This record gives sequence, structure tokens and C-alpha cells, in this order.
Amino acid sequence: MAKEWISGSEGKNLRFKRETLLNYGMNRWGLNKASSVGPTSELIRQCAPSSFEEWEKFYFNNAEQKKLNGVKVTREYIVDLGQKLFVKLSEVVQNELESINEEECIDYAYNLVLNRTYEGYRTEIDTIYGQLQSILGIKIHPAPDEWDRTFNVDFYLQVDEKYIGLQIKPISSGQSLNQYQWATMHETNHERFRKKFGGQVFFIYSVKSGDKKKINNVEVIDEIQKEIKRLKK
Repeated sequence: MAKEWISGSEGKNLRFKRETLLNYGMNRWGLNKASSVGPTSELIRQCAPSSFEEWEKFYFNNAEQKKLNGVKVTREYIVDLGQKLFVKLSEVVQNELESINEEECIDYAYNLVLNRTYEGYRTEIDTIYGQLQSILGIKIHPAPDEWDRTFNVDFYLQVDEKYIGLQIKPISSGQSLNQYQWATMHETNHERFRKKFGGQVFFIYSVKSGDKKKINNVEVIDEIQKEIKRLKK
């Protein structure tokens, strides 16, 4: 007999009408974490099944609950997870839904559209390329995917009809900086960029300072400014 909450399927994968809500509950309370149901992605690769039945048998023979020191995952345990999900949704979420009012929804919508967008923009400005853009006074653009693959360039700036490439490398504060190593590794691709677009490619090394990132090799700023002047001639 068909179940009304099933909207369709893709092979063995069932589609649920209220999947967004069910998925929210599973994730919110960690019911599908590896500590609860085992590392499913890892297990299915170990199994490499040719049928669902093969995978199902392998899973129940090998999956363990890490949170309970290796207790086997059983069919009964999966049923228990579903029952926990129902309690959480029908009691906790239901109670939360009943407490929501119109003003809260209006405030949330306004915050999501305006406040969060602004804070996202400020975070972007505070990033390395945002800092560079402010210092150099010239627009810095994210490189197209093709440039990233072909030239190992993350960002670029345009000077008339020519381009300067930027490659950002995060490093830990205690890590020794081997600029020669990086330059040698990408020398061929960066030379290809220079021949095609006229400008050099510069490495920007970033380190975390508290909650923010800062440019570690600040001398590169002068080098970029000199390159901009050269290309403008």
C-alpha cells in the first residue's frame, strides 16, 4: 500500500513530501552523524555493492555507534532514530512554531535581506583581496575558473588592456615562508599568464590575526604598485 508521505523515488531512494522538515530535524539533533549511524560513505566504499540488498546486509553487519563505544547499529536502532525524530518534530518544533509571531518573521526577513548582506559585504572587504583593493585603489576581480586552472591565478586587476594576476596563499602564523618554493612550482603557468596578458603574477601570503586575515608579505604591495605604473606607460 502506498504511503501518502512518499512523493516519488529514484531507484531505491525515496522522495518524501516533507523532506525539508525531516532533514532539518535529522541534522539539528545529529541523528544521522557518523557517531550515531557510522561512517556511511566510508562503509559503502568498503562494501562496493552491486545491489541494495548487498549494501543493506553489509551495513548492519559492520556499522557501529561510536557514541556508544562500538555498539552495533541494528534495524531496531534505526527505528528508534525515527521515533526520536518524531518526538523532536511533534513536540519541540511544534512548540517553537506556536511561539513564533508575525513581528519576529518580519524582523527575520529584514535582517536576512539587509543586515546579513551588509555584514557579509564587510567580511568580504576585510579579506585579503578587500584589503588590497582598498590600498591599491583599483578594482580586483575574482579570476574565471579557466584562469585558475590554466594560470594558477585567484584574482586579477586590469590596467588599461592588460592584466595583473594575484595568487593568495594562506599560511599558518608559525609556518616558515618559502616564497621561492611557490614561485618555482607555478613559474611556467605564471609566465604563460604574463605572455598572454602583459602583467606579472604576484603571490599574496595571508595569515590570521585574531579573527581577521592580514597580508604577511607586505612588500608585495609596492611591487604591485610598480607593476601598475609600468603597464600604464
